[in-house]
Amino acid sequence: MSAILSADDLNDFISPGVACIKPVETLSQKEPANSENPYEVTKEDKVQPENENAPPAEISLTDCLACSGCVTSAEAVLVSLQSHTEVLNNLDAHPEIPVHTTQNGVAADINGAPSGEGRIFVASVSPQARASLAATYGISEKEATHMIQQFLSGPQGLKAGGKHGSGFTWVVDTNVLREAVLALTADEVAETLASNNAGSNLPKRPILSSACPGWICYAEKTHPFILPHLSRLKSPQALAGTFLKSVLSKTLGVPASQIWHVAVMPCFDKKLEASREELTDAAWNPDAARDSSPVRDVDCVITSRELLTLASARGVSLPSLPLKPLPSSYTPTFPDAALNSFLFSKRLSPEQSTDASTSGGYLYHVLLSFQARHPGSQIVAQRGRNADVVEYSLISATNEPLLKAARYYGFRNIQNLVRKLKPARASRLPGAKAPVSTNRRQPMSRNAAAGSGPEYAYVEVMACPGGCTNGGGQIRIEDARQATTTTTISSAESTAEDVPFKPSPHEQRAWLARVDEAYYSADSDSEAPVQPLSIKDKEEQIHQALQRWSELIDVPLSKLIYTTYREVESDVGKDKTVAPNDTTRVVELAGKIGGGW
Repeated sequence: MSAILSADDLNDFISPGVACIKPVETLSQKEPANSENPYEVTKEDKVQPENENAPPAEISLTDCLACSGCVTSAEAVLVSLQSHTEVLNNLDAHPEIPVHTTQNGVAADINGAPSGEGRIFVASVSPQARASLAATYGISEKEATHMIQQFLSGPQGLKAGGKHGSGFTWVVDTNVLREAVLALTADEVAETLASNNAGSNLPKRPILSSACPGWICYAEKTHPFILPHLSRLKSPQALAGTFLKSVLSKTLGVPASQIWHVAVMPCFDKKLEASREELTDAAWNPDAARDSSPVRDVDCVITSRELLTLASARGVSLPSLPLKPLPSSYTPTFPDAALNSFLFSKRLSPEQSTDASTSGGYLYHVLLSFQARHPGSQIVAQRGRNADVVEYSLISATNEPLLKAARYYGFRNIQNLVRKLKPARASRLPGAKAPVSTNRRQPMSRNAAAGSGPEYAYVEVMACPGGCTNGGGQIRIEDARQATTTTTISSAESTAEDVPFKPSPHEQRAWLARVDEAYYSADSDSEAPVQPLSIKDKEEQIHQALQRWSELIDVPLSKLIYTTYREVESDVGKDKTVAPNDTTRVVELAGKIGGGW
């Protein structure tokens, strides 16, 4: 890969505007198999001269994922594979399967669409995407929620155009699924601390969060020793996909392949997550035929910025949509009363706090959960070398350290964390002692509370500096200015001063602060604030709902909430005639899973 994508120099996510190409290598001509000299390795006189006009080599998805020289360059590839165009193509290609609320519950009219061609369209929207939209149009986060729902499901939105007038039957807030992941994360940390990890499937200490796909991609292809430390839990996006497809397929009698799920996210790397073969119905659906193609839990991911492009392509003006909830006639009740209460519960809505950060509050919830289990304890925060590194200690009422955790945002900080976790190399000298692992489990003490990274119990890791509101797919300040411009200057009126707007660093920081403000103000949008549940009561309700989910579809909960990771090796430069390789396999999956990209 290009030197500009070197991991050593990387401090931020890579903008999809950066071209990701594989340089054309100048290699000697390959000798035929029946060469007269089988021992000849290379011939300098046969090296071909460099061709300055040679076109860039094609790069496959596997090359992008397996490359060891970059971290999130997969964005550039996946933007063209999962985009607003894919959403429009599916809405125009498949009529919407009508879903109605009847006296006997919720039913899907499968006969209302041609056999096998109908689809139930569902969407999940992240709070960071709503905050980005709220900052763009100067509205509240609640009003942004109504705007998105009106656009995706309302009569003046997507349903107003297209071949079939198809729209999204349900638009789900990923906050509730995130709350489920937070409760499960606290359980996972508690189980790991109580276990010695011997022969168990629990992650090793320190447990590293796994909700950021850019971070996961980096770990899988450059530092496989990190994989045993990763949390096994799915991200809220992935859990939402599994939840929606499994429940709707079971209760409505519609195959998972006929349920089409789009996620609106702040990050291009979420497209990468959705393409993982571990996140398909093959992992949880016992009825899936072995010879059939697996169906992705999330069929397509579009970013906050692509939501604007989707509206523009459909000729819909987002600011002109009603900023109020849709009538109940447009939003049928979600099948199963208990899960409907869970999915659309206001009491399970999170309390957005600056202490929890803009990336979901994984670490903060773990601290609060352990604090609730130790009355009188206090959370002490200490800033690290920069604002994106913060260490936390949970101190008991007797001033004893109970738990140590940390938050690492941005790849430069992540690299420092990885160096601390890297196992020591064994010496090759005769008689040398075996290296002492820095990752062994030790009892927490006063010294451990101020010790090195490996003594952490839990670390929240996110690729983007500043957190998920600063994701690469969020609406930029220049996009916001263009979206809110009401007057169009004709080409005749344009002058030499009409140059593309380029915000200054100060303007960019002010814009991010505006998005953060919209994100944190979500609680104040409610006209009738609901008394929040305690940590214990909230976790109890979540566990009951998850158990109900498992019983309803008759699948063990572990198959629904957990995922796996694997080391990714590049096949660039390998002989592709010897055996099928990952490139061929991924290309085949791209064409098969969920109808292709």
